[in-house]
Amino acid sequence: MARLRIGSRGSQLALWQANHISALLRERGHQVEIEIIKTTGDKITDVALAKVGTKGMFTKEIEEALAAGRVDLAVHSLKDLPTELSADFEIAAITERENPRDVFCSRKYAGIDELPRGARVGTSSLRRQAQLKALRPDLEIHPLRGNVDTRLRKLEAGEYDAVILAAAGLNRLGKTDLVRQVIPANVMCPAAGQGALAIEIRAGDSATRQHLAFLDDAAARAATTCERALLNKLGGGCQVPIGAFAEMRDGKLHLEAIVADPDGSKVIRESRDGDDPVQLGEAVGETLLRRGGDAILEAVYGQGIAVPQQP
Repeated sequence: MARLRIGSRGSQLALWQANHISALLRERGHQVEIEIIKTTGDKITDVALAKVGTKGMFTKEIEEALAAGRVDLAVHSLKDLPTELSADFEIAAITERENPRDVFCSRKYAGIDELPRGARVGTSSLRRQAQLKALRPDLEIHPLRGNVDTRLRKLEAGEYDAVILAAAGLNRLGKTDLVRQVIPANVMCPAAGQGALAIEIRAGDSATRQHLAFLDDAAARAATTCERALLNKLGGGCQVPIGAFAEMRDGKLHLEAIVADPDGSKVIRESRDGDDPVQLGEAVGETLLRRGGDAILEAVYGQGIAVPQQP
C-alpha cells in the first residue's frame, strides 16, 4: 500500500476534512501523513475579505507544496478552489456532498424573518450579503472573519444578532447548537461547490489518482461540475455575488443560479434542467449575463471588492 502525504490548511474545519480523508485512506491500508500549510487567506485576518482580492488565497501555497512534491494530495473545500485549475493539477475526487445550504445562527431569533429592524448580521460573503439585503434591506450587514469557532464566539458574545454560515462546516464539526434555520436554496442560493470536498493531485499522477478513485462520488461530481461551469462562464471565482446549486431531480440535473448586486437592489435568478453538466452550467450562465448579470459583475470587479470567501 502507498504512503500518502496530505496538504491541508490548519483551521479546525480544514483539519477535520484532512483527517476524514486520511481515515478513509487508512481503512484501505495506506500510510497517511498530514502536513499543515499556512495560506495567504490564513495570514490576513484583520481585513474584511471584501477588501483583499487574491485569487486562490486559500489554495496557492498548498498547490506550491503539491508541485514541489512535498505532499501527494491536497484536501480543499471545493468552493475555495478556482474554477480554472493550472494545467499542473487535476481534481482526482469529489467526495459525497454534505448539505450545501447556508444556515442562520442566532441566540435569540428563530430565522431571518424574525430579526428586528436594524439587526446586526455577520458575514464576509458578498453572495450572502446581497441575498440578505434583497430579503431584508433594513438589516445591518457587518464583516465576519475567523474560523468557525471565532465566528460562533462573536455571536455568543453578542457582537451580532445573527450570523450566516455554511451548513456543511457546522455539521462536520458538530457545532449546530445555534443553528435556527436551514435557509432554502431558493431563498439563499449557495456558493458553487459548497459542501463538497475536492482532492487535488499533480496532473498525470496516475498512481495517486487510482488510490483516490473510490472517494469520487458521481452525483457530487456532476452537480459541482455544473455549478463550476456556470461560475467559469460568469468569469468569477468563489469571490463574487454569484450563487449556484445543482441537484438531480427526476433523472435530470436541475440548476438554480443567481447573480446579485452586493447591495441587494437587483437579484437575477435563472433555473433550468439538463443532462450535460457543463452545457447546462454554461447555458444558465449565458442567460444570466444576457439578463443583466454582465453589468452587475463589471461593477463589482470595477469596485475591486471581488474576493474569495472563507468556508
